Amino acid sequence: DTMENQPNNNIKSKQELPKKCPFHGIPISRWIRFGLASLILVGFAIWLNNYTVLLLLILFVDIYLTRYIPWGFWRKSKNKTFRKTMEWVDAILYALVAVYLINTFFFQNYKIPSSSLEKSLLVGDYLFVSKLSFGPRVPNTPLSFPLAQHTLPIINTKSYIEKPQWPYHRLKGTGTVQRNDIVVFNFPAGDTVALKIQNPDYYTLCYREGREVVNRNKDIFGEIVFRPVDRRENYVKRCIGMPGDTFQVINNQVYIDGKKLKNPENMQLNYYVMTNGVRLGEQNFRDLDVSVDDRYLINDDANYNQILSYLGFTPNADGSFNPVYRLPLTQKALNKVKGYNFITQIKGEPGEFGGETYPLGYNENWTRSDYGPIWIPKRDATLNLTLENLPIYERVIRNYEGNSLAIKNDKIYINDKETNQYTFKMDYYIMLGDNRDNSADSRSWGFVPEDHIVGKPLFVWLSLDKDRKWFDGWIRFNRLFKSVGRE
Repeated sequence: DTMENQPNNNIKSKQELPKKCPFHGIPISRWIRFGLASLILVGFAIWLNNYTVLLLLILFVDIYLTRYIPWGFWRKSKNKTFRKTMEWVDAILYALVAVYLINTFFFQNYKIPSSSLEKSLLVGDYLFVSKLSFGPRVPNTPLSFPLAQHTLPIINTKSYIEKPQWPYHRLKGTGTVQRNDIVVFNFPAGDTVALKIQNPDYYTLCYREGREVVNRNKDIFGEIVFRPVDRRENYVKRCIGMPGDTFQVINNQVYIDGKKLKNPENMQLNYYVMTNGVRLGEQNFRDLDVSVDDRYLINDDANYNQILSYLGFTPNADGSFNPVYRLPLTQKALNKVKGYNFITQIKGEPGEFGGETYPLGYNENWTRSDYGPIWIPKRDATLNLTLENLPIYERVIRNYEGNSLAIKNDKIYINDKETNQYTFKMDYYIMLGDNRDNSADSRSWGFVPEDHIVGKPLFVWLSLDKDRKWFDGWIRFNRLFKSVGRE
């Protein structure tokens, strides 16, 4: 028979019914959530300038729309304990992801642990720091535990996985670092750390003790570890020197390109204050705003005679000295001290009391109070290198910008090529503490590279005075939500 003569009933019976569309019947609320999440992801990809993250849209389709993967399988469990446990796990995971993203790209809280910025920022101040002000960095170590800088508490292990490590990239922010900004940054000399003795830093330890001694004696110095840029300790200082500036300190006065820079209003220096025999009391210290840790009576020092004689204090007829206090004082507090009728002599602390300056061993005449001049590297600027200025920029060229550097027969080799010039890849800054004589800052460890910049403190959201009790000023209410501005 021909095809025309065959019945077609069998053909109709074998026809397949149309398949149901996977997006059919999805509630409008889920479409709205999918749309909002997708818009946020697209905006984030544009900001990152990395469109590979848009692959997450595939995951979003299933989470919000198709739900082929049973993300909430635990909700249907008849085991109440299991459901409750998974509720907590689900909430904690969401919270950790949110905290990670917020801390990495938007805002983070920091506590002031030391007095290097007193009286601008106080020990016990809790800062709200904006990552957006200077532009957030894409993390060097993206696989890390939120809220832990480099070490997990209790178990005392690294809080991050070293691989993968991404190169430095900063997203667009609302502004850039300006002179006199207070800045949070990663400690540049914290790339290498002796775990048992972290203060002074590894490079100072090696300078004092010898590199072999530090590296071999693990019972004293501990393991020697390397930390990526974003896992180094967080410091906070005031930006004083900008890229391309020539920075110098003469008798505690900062000069930029040969011109005096106005000192911060709350800048402090150390002074040695002799009384006529009386001891300063609690009220005196409170009037001068000197914390308990800074109230140091030199007469209690075993070598006080040599110290006071070196400073030029006049002894009594029997060779003894009246009480002498070492106090950090603002200009306002110093004027108060000068007005006390029981104060007989006041001496400023010499710069040589501040110890070694950066670069270590470079110039014995440089001190904390008389430092430089030193040119601050600037991106794309080319510097003529000599054997005399190389020690200033050696760490920049090798450690911060990742080059090999060697000296052979009094000639400089960078990446195995002889040269007498170097063009910098990044901007660098000089950061100082306002508490100038009690601050380990750029005069001690050098430049701050731009890839170490973390963010800008906006305001103090809480301030606790460790020297006071609950009803005696423990909470500094006058500092709550105090703006951290530029002076």
